[in-house]
Amino acid sequence: MARRAGQRTLTIGPARRLGIYVVGSGLWLSGGLWLLYHYFVPSQGVFPGPHPLEPWWLRLHGAFAFVSIWVLGLLWSVHVTPGWAGGKRRRSGAAVVGLFLWLILSGYLLYYLGHERLRSVTSLLHWSLGLLFPVSFLLHRVASPSAPLTANPANHRRPVTEDTHEVTLHTKPFIQPATQSPRA
Repeated sequence: MARRAGQRTLTIGPARRLGIYVVGSGLWLSGGLWLLYHYFVPSQGVFPGPHPLEPWWLRLHGAFAFVSIWVLGLLWSVHVTPGWAGGKRRRSGAAVVGLFLWLILSGYLLYYLGHERLRSVTSLLHWSLGLLFPVSFLLHRVASPSAPLTANPANHRRPVTEDTHEVTLHTKPFIQPATQSPRA
């Protein structure tokens, strides 16, 4: 069925999708490699200490984290807000966004926390949930859409449409055309 004027789908274009996948993969891999080098790859030298690549993995992870916040802003405007209005995959989408926000907050806390006990707990939660993030993303990608919100329009504020097979967002033009006054 063709879309009406003023409706957007939640589809993300191939170039943006590739960018999102590159940033997400880089973030996950750099964090995983830091974890591997921090806990499992010993230093190759006379003196014990961190592996020489460990700080580089952390710096790369920080760079990808910075870019991922921009990606979240992009997704918020073109995918999350319209998706929430459409009502499909809300649970899995809320889980992905909630986990993403926790990873941002915990990453910030790891940078600034001074209390060693709180920092170690935050670190454990950050990397364990970070390793699980692709699972939540994949569950969101393959989740079947929930029942459309048009099933009981009395419970929802969005207009009822016949396009229930596709999540849409009804938008209005920024400048409203002047309406003609009724003739007496």
